[in-house]
Formats: sequence, C-alpha cells, structure tokens
Amino acid sequence: MSVIRTRDDCYTPDRRYMVIRGRLWRLSNPSLDPAEHERLVRELMSARRAVLMAADSRARIAARLRVDTAKRALGERGDVWWDDGTPDYNRRLVGNTPYAGWFANRPREASEPSRPLPA
Repeated sequence: MSVIRTRDDCYTPDRRYMVIRGRLWRLSNPSLDPAEHERLVRELMSARRAVLMAADSRARIAARLRVDTAKRALGERGDVWWDDGTPDYNRRLVGNTPYAGWFANRPREASEPSRPLPA
C-alpha cells in the first residue's frame, strides 16, 4: 500500500469515502446546506476539544456523545446518506471492499513513492 499524498487521491470516485492509511472513512453528506455543514463541523471540533480537556470520565463520556451526535448529523456515522442500496464500507480496509481495484490502479502523483514509507 502506498501513502496517499494528494487530496485527489484521498477520495473514492463516488465521493462517499476518503482513504487514509488504506482504510475507508465516510465523508459528510454532500446535500447538507453549507451553513448547516459548517455549524456541525464547528460543533464536532468543539466536542473533540472537550474530549481532550475532560477533567473526569463523566465529562469525557459527555464529550464523546457530542462527537458521535455531530458525526451522525454530518452523515459520517449511522445510516448512510445515499439511497441506491450500496452497503456501507466505513472503516474497512479498502483492499477488502469493491474499491480495491480502483485503489490499486488509481493514478499516482509524481511525488508519491511507489512503496510505503517507513512507520
């Protein structure tokens, strides 16, 4: 697996997922109103900061629930936002999904190494 270096390489052709370190991550629902999307992203970032700043386990749990709520509202978790019956491959290794062929054969940028970088 090679390391993805450009933004274009990160998205599946159908724009449902980003590929990060060989794993698919569901993208936000593109039909969300831009202002609503921005509001939800701000809430998500605030909730993530709250997880890091939590003074105790109750605060951490509450912050994690806020993260989950925001991600579900964005369409990144929970029910899929598309309606063509295609299953969800969120968090799966791209090589174990129907995207494997595309990922293996996608065009690579000149600056992208042909082999993985050391960890």
